[in-house]
Amino acid sequence: MSNHARSQRPDFATLVERRYRRREVLGTALATALGAVGAAALAPSAAARAARAGGAAFEPVPASTADTFRVPAGYASQVVLRWGDPLLPGAPAFEPGVADPDAARRQFGFSCDHNAYLPFGPGRDEGLLCTNHEYVSPGEMFRGEARDADEARARFEVEVAAHGMSFAHLVRAKSGRWELAPRSRFNRRVTGETAMRFDGPAAGSAHLRTTADPSGSSPLGTIANCGGGVTPWGTVLTCEENFDDYFGRVEEVADEALRNRLARAGITPGKDFYGWSEHDRRFDLTEEPNEANRFGWVVEIDPFDPDSTPVKHTALGRFEHEGANCALSDDGRVVVHMGDDARFEYLYKFVSRDRYRPGDRAHNRTLLSHGTLYAARLEEDGTGVWLPLVPEGPLAEWSMADICVHARAAADLLGATPMDRPEDVEVEPISRRVYACMTNNSRRETADAANPRPENRHGQIVELIEEGGDLASTRFVWSLFMVCGDPADANDPFVSYAGRREPDMAPVSCPDNVAFDRRGNLWLATDGQPYALGVNDAVYVIPTNGPDRGVPRRFATGPIGCEMTGPFLARDDRTLFASVQHPGAGGGLAEPTSLWPHDASRMPRPSVVVVEREDGRPLLG
Repeated sequence: MSNHARSQRPDFATLVERRYRRREVLGTALATALGAVGAAALAPSAAARAARAGGAAFEPVPASTADTFRVPAGYASQVVLRWGDPLLPGAPAFEPGVADPDAARRQFGFSCDHNAYLPFGPGRDEGLLCTNHEYVSPGEMFRGEARDADEARARFEVEVAAHGMSFAHLVRAKSGRWELAPRSRFNRRVTGETAMRFDGPAAGSAHLRTTADPSGSSPLGTIANCGGGVTPWGTVLTCEENFDDYFGRVEEVADEALRNRLARAGITPGKDFYGWSEHDRRFDLTEEPNEANRFGWVVEIDPFDPDSTPVKHTALGRFEHEGANCALSDDGRVVVHMGDDARFEYLYKFVSRDRYRPGDRAHNRTLLSHGTLYAARLEEDGTGVWLPLVPEGPLAEWSMADICVHARAAADLLGATPMDRPEDVEVEPISRRVYACMTNNSRRETADAANPRPENRHGQIVELIEEGGDLASTRFVWSLFMVCGDPADANDPFVSYAGRREPDMAPVSCPDNVAFDRRGNLWLATDGQPYALGVNDAVYVIPTNGPDRGVPRRFATGPIGCEMTGPFLARDDRTLFASVQHPGAGGGLAEPTSLWPHDASRMPRPSVVVVEREDGRPLLG
């Protein structure tokens, strides 16, 4: 395996510049793109049109700069779980600013992100809420500096415990509120120190061997848990994203080739944000250079078996995973779409070798172990191809372990298209179109009459239609579903909502996580509107078909400094779970900018909220 430069393909901004002219981008060229695969791939059936009928029947909430979580009239919200809430039996109550590692291992984690709600059965108002915990903010967890080495060590252990996932058994009480079943055996924490195992092509390879694990098969813990997904067989996937922030002393690594490989994974001098290498040698790259290879994976966990061992699936590649959303191809194989959330990185998908068997959970648990990983190349004419990452052509000298561990570098050699921070990628369930969020890219340098945004502050949503409507296809067409921003901003002529633009349309910026309801409406959570638009992040409802296609309506607004993330629709679209991540971000406990959720702790606490209609009907019913 050799060192090499990034893909020399035109980046996404350049493709947009070449494909669209200033006015053409305002009239999205979806009809032209459809010519490559036929309009039948897009046209909904009569049943689909009927399923979509009704639209988004709520009064949108206004943009907000207030320290509140707001939903439309006729809806109610409830904070279900907050950072530090007792989760496991015997867990103590939350104590603000106290570094208690044993308590943190039994409490709800920090920086909640992706959510999934898995019911125990049809018609039952109880199930498991599965929530990711992406990262920690020591300045928003503890007051001041640690007093001594013992407290510094305790804070480190709390930070490790605050990552991973929480599994909470929720029950709907007679009052209508959701409550934790405190003594349930299903309540569980998975953290940065939980025992796990590797499977797939890289398991046991030299890339994954360390002093503590010479077999290269038993990684310890999961961190940087951002997006995720749910499998057809009822397990959850959690994605390790910004793992590059946790490793120290890279500047002291003597091997230049190793430093280059670490840099391609994002690990560069000055990015050791947490100082964990001072407390645990596995985060010290001069001691354990392979430890970094043991993160950046998609991890499968079985919520219904609290004693099960989480599995890191190397077949899905190693990069900064934002999400891993599953669907089935026409012949029953599992397709997982993924984004690599960094500037100028790639879109990926995985197609399983074997087929899904309804009811055969043991077989289905093997499906993510074998298959083909692809990276996307988008062409100027609106077509695209999925490039297989296999030991052929430019990768002929690579092993599959090399490819999986260094997926970014493999995609470089194949000429994948650099994108503007690919985040959540999901399949709309009726049309089976694929929607990919590009949050933003502040380092875009292209600036001319055809592309007036040298810094892409607002991002876009790309729509892909797989050839023949088959999600396993290796060819697709693409178009811009939304070019985000403020439609009233005359200085930004590229803003377009599915080819429409009216000054009174709701501004949307920094698209991040999405979910789809059964009518095909896209529920979008944003990350970055305080900087891009000067308003709090929010959740929007956006039809993907019909007369209001692409027109956003603001459904909920978060408190000051937060990111809205992890939208998940449950109970036949009657319930929305969402995460309010990092309220008051940047202020710290010394000068907090938010006190949400305004509880007795008097400090900002990341939390999961649930939203429902007051009359109990579906959210858009």
